[in-house]
Amino acid sequence: MLFGSGGLGLKPPVTTATAYEKSARFYKSNHRTEDLKFASVVQMAQMIRDKEISSVELVTTMYNRIAEVNPQINAVVLTCKERALEEAKKADELLAGGKVTGALHGVPMTIKDSLETAGVISTGGTLGRKDYIPAKDATIVARLRASGAILMGKTNTPEFTLSGTTANLIYGMTSNPYKEGYSPGGSSGGAGAIVAAGGSPFDIGSDFGGSIRGPAHFNGIAGIKPTTGLVPRTGHIVDYGGLFDAYQVLGPLARYVEDLKLILPIILGPDQIDAAIHPVPWNDPESVQIKNLEYAWFIEHGSSKDCSEETVEAIGKAVASLESAGIQLKEDAPIEEIKEAEEVRYELFGADGRAWVSRLTEKYGTTQTHPLLRLSDPSTAISSGAFTELVEKLDACRSKLLQWMQGYDIVICPVHFDGAAPNPDVFEKSSWSADEYGYMGTFNLTGWPAAVVRAGTSKEGLPIGVQIVGQPFQDHKVLAVAEYLEDQLGGWQAPSM
Repeated sequence: MLFGSGGLGLKPPVTTATAYEKSARFYKSNHRTEDLKFASVVQMAQMIRDKEISSVELVTTMYNRIAEVNPQINAVVLTCKERALEEAKKADELLAGGKVTGALHGVPMTIKDSLETAGVISTGGTLGRKDYIPAKDATIVARLRASGAILMGKTNTPEFTLSGTTANLIYGMTSNPYKEGYSPGGSSGGAGAIVAAGGSPFDIGSDFGGSIRGPAHFNGIAGIKPTTGLVPRTGHIVDYGGLFDAYQVLGPLARYVEDLKLILPIILGPDQIDAAIHPVPWNDPESVQIKNLEYAWFIEHGSSKDCSEETVEAIGKAVASLESAGIQLKEDAPIEEIKEAEEVRYELFGADGRAWVSRLTEKYGTTQTHPLLRLSDPSTAISSGAFTELVEKLDACRSKLLQWMQGYDIVICPVHFDGAAPNPDVFEKSSWSADEYGYMGTFNLTGWPAAVVRAGTSKEGLPIGVQIVGQPFQDHKVLAVAEYLEDQLGGWQAPSM
């Protein structure tokens, strides 16, 4: 048993979840399957409400799949099986009495280990929290549980979520379910891997520079980084506030876009703790007419790295699919604006000598860190005057990019240059430089919503995704286009494991 006495019976913190649950539709699944482990969240919730299956049966099925695949991928790092089955039994009893907790009644989930879960060990991948058991759930977890979801366990993350490789000194390294020894991406690599493998219907990732979209891409599933300011970060190991406040976003990972549409309205809205979250009304993606939107697409965006042939082909297929619906797309990219923004973003990460990373290790009492974690380096620190000038440049970059985006509702572009690469055998200091930027970090800087669905396959047989980006607070439009592309391009495909 891997949970403490603080688990059962604890009331979740007071949130605005109830208001959003009322607006969360009970969608009818477009992805019904006889293989329960690969069903959508929507189908699972529907089957439970229709009493085609019990929550206990569903939770048991998921644990059986975790036992089958996890030894190969090391995605789920701990479970709370006894508690989960107790909660599933209670969900079945409530339903028998005519009561439904919420849109996720009786549906199991896993949660990235960077998020606090009441009564369940929450390490954030760092040794200083190896045995830490929170007294209450992170806001987002509390909202999901209040809507009826059942926590099965925690998924792997790099230390403090600050790497694209999912490995840490507590739980080791996670592997891609499509090819042994290959990366599932990071930092939500454990979440992406177990969802793709059918061991969990959905998970919650955090995205500081691509940590939702990267794992969605590398594992061939669906994910969305919501607009900055929609979802509270309270209870995440790198939470809210500070210089990089606008970068950090929490959002769902699932096999199907219909599940993102169901989950997102449940988790958004102020919690009166995270001061940057706005009470923005949720618009239903079903109301969007994608033919009425303005589109741009690009592959070339100024980076010194090139995309693989398969990535170019995947983006071409996405563009062609939209064109087949009578949509006109313009090839256009704000190359100079992206270059400038990426230079500023790169400089900011080391502008204080990475003292912000040292503060994390001190806060959680970590004295031994994983080689992947870039520690403080006083040689990169700049003067206070140069620092404030850099912050001003950051805001100017945001403004320039926003002005460019006014001409488009949706932008289609790659997620990454190729599919997953092998996990490293030896962890060396990153050689990444400001001119080798990718396709994800810019949209953390701007705070715009961005979703990913599978669009192709790499030479190594691994998934390749397409990124769908929208204007701020237009997440519903992003999801509507993502669902169309998922339908046209096939979306998630089961791994052979």
